Amino acid sequence: MSKKLDFVKSIHSLNESDLIARIKEDELRLKKIKFAHTISPLENPVSIRGLRRDIARLKTELKKKQSGE
Repeated sequence: MSKKLDFVKSIHSLNESDLIARIKEDELRLKKIKFAHTISPLENPVSIRGLRRDIARLKTELKKKQSGE
């Protein structure tokens, strides 16, 4: 649980352009992981779920910053 809290605290300090860059980078990494998992099973397929959730957290924080909260 501590890892998630550290991640959330770290994204609060990012500005909009950093968030957008991080989202694009993580989405690319997710595509690569999914492709690798299709070819041969990953040791830890739960990492796909974690990465998807991290992307969702980043997008949520971006929306907050864009709406002015």
